[in-house]
Amino acid sequence: MTRKIDRTLIITTLICLLPIVLAFVLYNKLPDQIAIHWDSAGTPDNFAPKAIAVWGLPLLMAGINIFSYFMIQNDPKNANASSVLKQLGLWILPITSVIIIPVTLFKAIGYNIPIQTLVPVMVGVIIIVCGNYLPKSKQSYTVGIKLPWTLHSKENWNRTHRMAGFLWVFGGVCMVIGGFLNINWLPITLLLVAVLVGLPFMYSYSLYKKGI
Repeated sequence: MTRKIDRTLIITTLICLLPIVLAFVLYNKLPDQIAIHWDSAGTPDNFAPKAIAVWGLPLLMAGINIFSYFMIQNDPKNANASSVLKQLGLWILPITSVIIIPVTLFKAIGYNIPIQTLVPVMVGVIIIVCGNYLPKSKQSYTVGIKLPWTLHSKENWNRTHRMAGFLWVFGGVCMVIGGFLNINWLPITLLLVAVLVGLPFMYSYSLYKKGI
C-alpha cells in the first residue's frame, strides 16, 4: 500500500512538471512577458516575466500538489471520503497543469485559443463531478464541506452534502453553458461560486440551530 501511495505522489508531481518539456521547445519563441491571466473577454490583464511563467508555474503546481497529497493522505478520517473525490483531489492539479500551462505558452506565441471558454468549462466540469460524489462522501477533514457542525454531526454532514450535491451539479452545468455563450461570464461565475458555497453553509447552520 505504501508503494502505491508513493508512486501516485511521484507520478502526479512529474505530470505537474511536464509542461517544462514544452517550455524548453518553445523558449526562444516566447516573449519576455507572458500573459498569465485574462479577463472574461479573453484579453490578457496580468503578465509575468518569461522565466517565472515557464519554470515558476510548473514548480508552483508541483509544490501545491505535494502539499495536497499529504493533507489528503494524512486525514484521520481518510477512509470516510469518497474514493472518487479523493482521486480527484490527487489528480486535479496535474491535469490542470498539463492543460492550462501549455495553453498559456501557446497563446504567448500567437495561437488563438479561446481561454475565456476553456477555463469556465473546465471549472464547470470539475464542479459537476464533485457535486455528483459529494452525497457519497462521509465525514472527512479534507474532502467535503468541512464546517464545525458538519464534522460534529453525522446527520448534519449527510443532509448538507445531499443538498450541496444537487446544487453543485446544477451550478456546474450553468457554468459550462455560460462558457460557450458570448457573455461576460466572470460576474456570473463569482455569483455562482458564492451561491455554491453560501447556500450549503446557511443550510448546514440552520440544521445545527435545530439541534441536528
